Amino acid sequence: VGMANDNMELRQRNLPLRSFTMPESGGILNVGTQKSTLWVEAPLVKEFDLKSLAPSAWPDDTESIEAESDETIYELRRYQLKLGYETVPKFLELYRTGLPSKLEAGNIDPSTSLATVLYTEVGSLNEVVELWRHGGGTAAMNRSRKAGRGADQWRKAISSIADLAVSFQATIHRPLEKSPWQ
Repeated sequence: VGMANDNMELRQRNLPLRSFTMPESGGILNVGTQKSTLWVEAPLVKEFDLKSLAPSAWPDDTESIEAESDETIYELRRYQLKLGYETVPKFLELYRTGLPSKLEAGNIDPSTSLATVLYTEVGSLNEVVELWRHGGGTAAMNRSRKAGRGADQWRKAISSIADLAVSFQATIHRPLEKSPWQ
């Protein structure tokens, strides 16, 4: 963490994807890997007016960003799907169909928002990632998950998505001190 914070300015200038987080749980800690993966934001990012991961969507001046809470976490939900040309489009259509009911479900924590949905074009193919921001930490995440489970259209969509998935992994990331993702 210290090295990441010490080199934050250099990383901010050189990387288009500036999450600057460390896995809190569910990830592989202290393991360095190098692989090539090209992620593409799904069209539903614009359709639902999500924050997006484009560098222009985040402020350049990290000093001016005030954290909603020092408990802010990001929940990275990763789906590895079955092989096939139609698998990712089918996933995205099911997700797009169910998402409004989840977002409108009662008792979603007000600090929770869907940041983006990505899928792979290069690397480990047929992988989809959804990234949720929970400004109120794990308590906000748990409240929002519980509320989402009560949304009928979302439950139907996830049931169908489960049939497309080979595996699923969720990790929690906490923004580093100077991250624009507070």
